[in-house]
Amino acid sequence: MASRKNWSEIRDRRLSKPAAKAGYERARRAFALAGQLRELRESRGLSQAELARRIGSTQPAVARLEAGGVAPTIDTLERIGDALDLELAVSLSARSRTVRKGFVAVRAKGSAPRSGGRSAVER
Repeated sequence: MASRKNWSEIRDRRLSKPAAKAGYERARRAFALAGQLRELRESRGLSQAELARRIGSTQPAVARLEAGGVAPTIDTLERIGDALDLELAVSLSARSRTVRKGFVAVRAKGSAPRSGGRSAVER
């Protein structure tokens, strides 16, 4: 009878496959962006329903964004930025060993970028 494997062994075996590793990285980035959006909304004292009204969406759609369940489009991020009086900045950078593809930052309109000299696409 074969011995049972624990979750760590199963996870490590799965993560040794490039496609699985890329999937986990996409999910990590989506979750990080979702947390940032939620923090920004809450810092302005808005409910999900109010943000949804301002961006022409629904509260359940905002909830899915904040849960990391869906990847927002650039258009959606721009509408959220406008609703929260923020500027959207998108940047691509060289990959490191941690497979960091780039980032999306949202900052107050008129504030200086924190990209450390990296180029950014800004609206």
